[in-house]
Amino acid sequence: MDKPKSEAHARIFAAIAAIPHGRVASYGAIAARAGLPGRARLVGRALGEVPDGMELPWFRVLRSSGQIAFPPGSRGFKEQSKRLKAEGVEVKNGRVPLATFGLDADLDRALWGMPG
Repeated sequence: MDKPKSEAHARIFAAIAAIPHGRVASYGAIAARAGLPGRARLVGRALGEVPDGMELPWFRVLRSSGQIAFPPGSRGFKEQSKRLKAEGVEVKNGRVPLATFGLDADLDRALWGMPG
C-alpha cells in the first residue's frame, strides 16, 4: 500500500477512517477533526488522492448541507447513495439529515434534546 502524500493527508484519512458505521460527516468537520479547520477543500482533494490499497469509508463524507457532492445521477452519486443506504443512513433527494446521522447527532440530542 502506498503512503499518504503528506502529514495533512494522513490526518484527514485517519479522521475519515474514524467515522462510525451509519454516520456521516461534512468535509469541513473532517478538516476540523484532522486539526485543519477551514480546509474542507483539502479534504476533497485528499479523497481524490487516496493511495492504492487504502480502504476508506469515503462515502460517509458529504457537503455541509448533508448533500452528496457528486452530480445527481452520476456513477459516484449512485454508489455513494447505495453504500449509505446499506448502512441504514437515510438518503432522500441526494441529501442526508445531519441532525440524525451526523457525527455529532448524539451529542446534540444529549445536550439539547433534539429529536432524532
